[in-house]
Amino acid sequence: MSVQIVDKISFTVIGKLGQGLAAEGPKWIPTLWQEAEHKFEEIQNLVKLDEEGNPVGLWGAMSDIAERFDRWTNQGKYLAGCEALDHCVAPPGWARWIIPSYKYAVIPCNQDTYQRQFNYMINEYLPSNGYSIVGAVHEHYKSNETNGNLYLYFPIHKL
Repeated sequence: MSVQIVDKISFTVIGKLGQGLAAEGPKWIPTLWQEAEHKFEEIQNLVKLDEEGNPVGLWGAMSDIAERFDRWTNQGKYLAGCEALDHCVAPPGWARWIIPSYKYAVIPCNQDTYQRQFNYMINEYLPSNGYSIVGAVHEHYKSNETNGNLYLYFPIHKL
C-alpha cells in the first residue's frame, strides 16, 4: 500500500456543512456534496487555484461536534467543499473552517476501496509504524484527477 507522510500547514475550506450519526454518513453526506456542486458559482471566486488555474482540490473535511477537529464519535460534522483563499469570508449558507496544521499519513483509495483502506490504516499501518490518530480524518479530491480517486488524510502529529 502506498502511504505517504506529508506536512500540511493550516488551510481554509469553504463548503456545505452537515452533522449526523457516523454510522449513517453514507446517507447524509452525499446530499452535502450535491448542494455544494449545485451552488458552486456562489464560491468560485474564493477557491484557491494552482499554477494552471485549476482548483487546488475538494475536501471532505471532518470534525467532532464541537468543531475541535477531533475524531468522530457516534456523531460527527462534515464539510463538503473546496480549499479556499485563507482570509475569505463564507457567503450566506456556506461554512468556513480553518483546518489546523498537521503531519498526515495519506493513502489513496476510491469509493470501492474506501472502507478497506481506512481499516488498513487504523488497524495495521498506523500501529505498526508507531503512529496514532490525533484528529479527524479528511478526504481530499484532487481536481486534476477524474478517475474517482481520493486521498484519506490521517492526522498523526499536530504541527
